Amino acid sequence: MLFAVDIGNSYITIGGFNGDRLGFVASVVTNPRRTREQYAIDFKEILALHSAEGETVEGAVISSVVPELTDTVRAALKLLFGIDAVIVGPGVKSGLNITIDNPAQLGADIVATSVAALSQFTPPLIICDLGTATAISVIDAKKRFLGVVIAAGVGTTLESFTKTTALLPHVSIEPPAAVIGKNTSASMQAGLIYGTAAMIDGLCDRIEDELGEQATVIATGAMTDKIIPCCRRKITVCDHLLLDGLRCIYEKNIK
Repeated sequence: MLFAVDIGNSYITIGGFNGDRLGFVASVVTNPRRTREQYAIDFKEILALHSAEGETVEGAVISSVVPELTDTVRAALKLLFGIDAVIVGPGVKSGLNITIDNPAQLGADIVATSVAALSQFTPPLIICDLGTATAISVIDAKKRFLGVVIAAGVGTTLESFTKTTALLPHVSIEPPAAVIGKNTSASMQAGLIYGTAAMIDGLCDRIEDELGEQATVIATGAMTDKIIPCCRRKITVCDHLLLDGLRCIYEKNIK
């Protein structure tokens, strides 16, 4: 089994692969104060929960946007499985032609989703990752990674609203019945859901203008099921694009 781990700002997502088949997906809360032993216990319990505790973990790969946790999680995997994980970053083969000003600045999560997207779709591609942040990556017809648009994620925006405004309540992240809200909660939901959907539609239009051609638009991330149904563009949803990319990168480096 390949143990793929994505360390995000809010959650650590774990995927277990048998060959190219994703056997299970699980997550734990990101907490930089936890130790390698605590994460090792979490990983062991996840395997048991998914009836995979008897399987042999032969490899591991990590992407991380939380640098202070990368070594902790790598040490937890070493303690639990006795293997050295591949860390996605400078020096690791991805096959991605990155043309931004400083390729080392590109997040490992974005690298992984881009690698997976290129393995499944014909470019040009627009890849929308809807999580703690909304990141929209662009790959042109020549398979060159051109750059990223980054905005606050839906949950991040809502948290900012409720912390900095005395009269705005915390609302569920669900689309309201109409864009024009008739009460405070519905009005906030309209801004969060339809506002983000309209932003994605509009940014995709502008990106295609710069590319000079239409692109295939892909979406992934925790907020995909909330936002993408409200978009007007045709967007293909890929639930586990990042984990698939980690598997692809691992295979490139092991070979």
